[in-house]
Amino acid sequence: MKRYFLQRILCIFPILLGISLVSFLLINLSPSDPAEVALRVNEIVPTEEAVASMRTELGLDKPFFERYIHWLGDCLKFDFGNSYINKKPVLGEMLKALPPTLYLAGVSLAIILSISITAGILCAVFEGSVIDKGTRAFIFVGSAMPNFWLALLLIWFFAVKLDLFPTSGMGGFDSVILPAVTLSFSYVSTYTRLLRNSMVQNKTENYVLYTRVRGLKESTVIKHIFKNSLQSSITALGMSIPKLIAGTVIVENIFAWPGIGRLCVTAIFNRDYPIIQAYVIMMAVLFVVCNLLVDLLSASLDPRVRREV
Repeated sequence: MKRYFLQRILCIFPILLGISLVSFLLINLSPSDPAEVALRVNEIVPTEEAVASMRTELGLDKPFFERYIHWLGDCLKFDFGNSYINKKPVLGEMLKALPPTLYLAGVSLAIILSISITAGILCAVFEGSVIDKGTRAFIFVGSAMPNFWLALLLIWFFAVKLDLFPTSGMGGFDSVILPAVTLSFSYVSTYTRLLRNSMVQNKTENYVLYTRVRGLKESTVIKHIFKNSLQSSITALGMSIPKLIAGTVIVENIFAWPGIGRLCVTAIFNRDYPIIQAYVIMMAVLFVVCNLLVDLLSASLDPRVRREV
């Protein structure tokens, strides 16, 4: 396990380095001059002298790799520069917007786990029944429906027609219901299908026959089937946690949720490059760390994963 852990840790560094290089390169390949953008967003006429002065201030007059090394060194010290819009530190702006996004993602994750586990077990236990067929039909619809369309339907029905939930901003707990349901809907469909199929497959294994021959209760048999069916779901869930955070962009903008996704979209429209770069790096680190944790958890649960290394 120690050898597997060290190998996975060593793989992280070149991945993050490559992502940082690509992120920095894409921003520099943008047709807009960051110096001119910084002047325009602050309502300063971009004359040649002003652009040259701003390029010197931003360090854009230096060679590419020198700028990249300097920027990477600052990132390692958690210094992502200042926003072009309000001149505030980017890290402060990101940390200010991160808690609402984590709150939304946390509520969505709770909805995903509670519904998908219950539905997956019921479908597997009552395989071929009306419950199973009805749930699978719901899964098909949930997998095909885009988030933005579902959000509009929920707003129309629960906010406009029934006047039950607010549609914008972050207030009480009722304000998170509609965006959390919108964000979790497609994931519920995915994990219900994964868990159901895995449990149906495990029902035909020999150990299930042996447990029934021993006279164990049906609830005990189902627990064993459920435990042995979690491998694929855990792996997928581990990658869905960063996707929940990174995937809030559309939902946060529809419901005016003051999170990091909305901050990123605003930065894209304003061409606020320091925030965009920090967002890309933060999401990359989140995906890599969650992938590492899932791999370690899978290796601890299944020794066959460690033997493949």
